[in-house]
Amino acid sequence: MIQFIILAVTLLAALAVGMVLRRREGTVRSAAVLETSESARAELLATVGVTGSGPAVLHFSAEWCGPCSAVRRVVANVTEQLAHSAQPPLDIEVDIDAEPALARELNVLSLPTTFVFDAEGRERFRISGVPKAADLHSAVEPLTAAA
Repeated sequence: MIQFIILAVTLLAALAVGMVLRRREGTVRSAAVLETSESARAELLATVGVTGSGPAVLHFSAEWCGPCSAVRRVVANVTEQLAHSAQPPLDIEVDIDAEPALARELNVLSLPTTFVFDAEGRERFRISGVPKAADLHSAVEPLTAAA
């Protein structure tokens, strides 16, 4: 009988952990601002197109990444919806295999990972997994208004 109780408790704990991880995936979280090596970071971002001339949605992908195609569709849809705003956002896709230094600098630990940068080139949001279109739209839309 004790074995069944231990098994049930273990299964419930695993279910709870799984639900928490599943719920967190794809949600938009505010980014922590890091002050270290700001010039090196700015140079790496400028090489891929994040120049601070307007808001940008930067998403890391790879040829071997299955969910990355879903991220491409979501980001393209959101940037297309906001294309006629005062400062339309850029859609920038970066192959993690081609830009490993940038991935290290931005602390990309899994694919897909999406970043939202404001018009000054500051990281505002980070999304691990496939972002929800409505959440991404609501995160990017305020950044597209004229200053």
